[in-house]
Amino acid sequence: MARGPAMPRPSLKLALAFASHLLIAGLKGEVLMIIGVDLGTTNSAVAVWRNGRAELIPNALGDMLTPSAVSITESGQVLVGSAARDRQSTHPHESVTTFKRRMGTQQTVKIHGHTYAADDLSSLVLRSLKEDAESYLGETVTGAVVTVPAYFNERQRRATRRAGELAGLKIERLLNEPTAAALAFGVADRAEREPFLVFDLGGGTFDVSIVEVFDGIVEVRASAGDNRLGGEDFNAALIDVARGKADPGNALAAADPIIAQELLRAAAERTKRALTDAQSAPFSVTWNDRTFSAKISATEFDRAVEPLIERLREPVLRSLRDSGIRVETLSEVVLVGGATRTPAVRRAITRMFGRFPNTAIHPDHAVALGAAVQAGLLARDAALDEIRLTDVCPFTLGVDHAERDSRGAMRSGLFSPIIERNTVIPVSRVNRYITVSDNQRVVQFGIYQGEAREVSGNVKLGEVQVPVPPRPAGHVAIDCRFSYDTSGLLEVDVLVPETGIFKNLVIADDADTVSPEALAERRAVLAELKLHPRDMSENAAVLARARRCYESFLGDQRHQIGQATLDFESALESQQPRVIQAARAELTAILNALEGERFL
Repeated sequence: MARGPAMPRPSLKLALAFASHLLIAGLKGEVLMIIGVDLGTTNSAVAVWRNGRAELIPNALGDMLTPSAVSITESGQVLVGSAARDRQSTHPHESVTTFKRRMGTQQTVKIHGHTYAADDLSSLVLRSLKEDAESYLGETVTGAVVTVPAYFNERQRRATRRAGELAGLKIERLLNEPTAAALAFGVADRAEREPFLVFDLGGGTFDVSIVEVFDGIVEVRASAGDNRLGGEDFNAALIDVARGKADPGNALAAADPIIAQELLRAAAERTKRALTDAQSAPFSVTWNDRTFSAKISATEFDRAVEPLIERLREPVLRSLRDSGIRVETLSEVVLVGGATRTPAVRRAITRMFGRFPNTAIHPDHAVALGAAVQAGLLARDAALDEIRLTDVCPFTLGVDHAERDSRGAMRSGLFSPIIERNTVIPVSRVNRYITVSDNQRVVQFGIYQGEAREVSGNVKLGEVQVPVPPRPAGHVAIDCRFSYDTSGLLEVDVLVPETGIFKNLVIADDADTVSPEALAERRAVLAELKLHPRDMSENAAVLARARRCYESFLGDQRHQIGQATLDFESALESQQPRVIQAARAELTAILNALEGERFL
């Protein structure tokens, strides 16, 4: 099929109404203890909202951070956290870290003959955090808000939900990490803030979000990120520099590769931390009773990480483009994530934004605290009555379609976006497509998530097909509507207007065990969003007034009304709430001025 004309995106008011509905619907019955979890690449943390504030929960050792590390002994004993991290240097074949980077993939590790996927290992960390929380709070924890990188795709999010289920936790919501940090920052003093940027560089991932706080609303304007950029990559760059200096003869090549890699990684982490406050630091590895050492200068380290620093720019630029916000209008640049302590990163941020960043919130604690705020919102805590959160769809959702090139040849397998990334959710949008072959009898839509031009580069979520009457190519239209909510529920409606044939597909998380009744409620609320912007009352009223005024005036005034009306209709087709709002205000101002002159 080929793409026809486009069609809606809900207002912020609708998004907030939908969020309120979910809160009410989710609280029919017993109120559960919900914790907030930052499931990190290097470290994880857990927090709770109580007594009117977000509070970090210490682990069994009294630490606020738990290393995201798992080690399994020969006897089958499972160690999580610091014990596992410490054991990694002595038993690297029995210990695993940075498995968050493998979430949603087919990559596994083998320990003592058993195979473990990333969600299996993550579930062990989540279970440990759950037990720490229950010990600290003195009550059973059954629900959690778990944070994920903003740029996690659907497979990675589903894997995170599975990890929670394996840990005995009901994942009440997956929350984007920079959004969580923005919540922690936004509710700290309840002050209104012009758009600010959250710069979240952790151990394994990099996220950026642009957020605005007004009238108690924490509104995410745009998110972008890089799932393969973090502190571990800075360690790898440091290893590349130090290994040649510390081991010029490459003697470590004789060591077990896993053992050598762990020794080098631990040394790089120590050196990187030391370079935070010093101009040079030692890099030292001991193997086979032999020490390999070298001194690394801050200048050498900065030069080694230059390519990584350069990669920080693109997500920042993408978030600014998607939000329509200029860098000079940002009120703050808020740092989150342990890797933002790196001096080279801070200098790059200062150069990038032309100002010093805001370091008011703890870079390692902000995400967990924000997750606890979201848990408090879900529990409808009275202290958060005036706070509302709106988020965005981090990836584009669309279908596969075919297009003709300049020579008239049909090219299939191309991606047609329906809900663009960074659209405020919940949202419902519809595109029109037409048949591409004579006497075509079936149209099949593949449902995809991603940004690639060809669907082969995106994640396939499902497919739906609908019969169409045999007609010449291009003579049958098919409307495909996507409706997407904050819980990750995607509803696909396909309608053939000529025949009235309708097909519906609901795509939800594999681990989303919501009851049929609750699912019906969520779909009923989405149904309320399935309205074209032109049919919304405030827009229809302005259009009707513009048509009346066009009939009433002549000459230049009529031309002015016609042009402003055309601009407003174009804004409606864009389905961008902010564009529509601005065009409606401009048209209204013109009509007010003209009708005022009329009655003088």
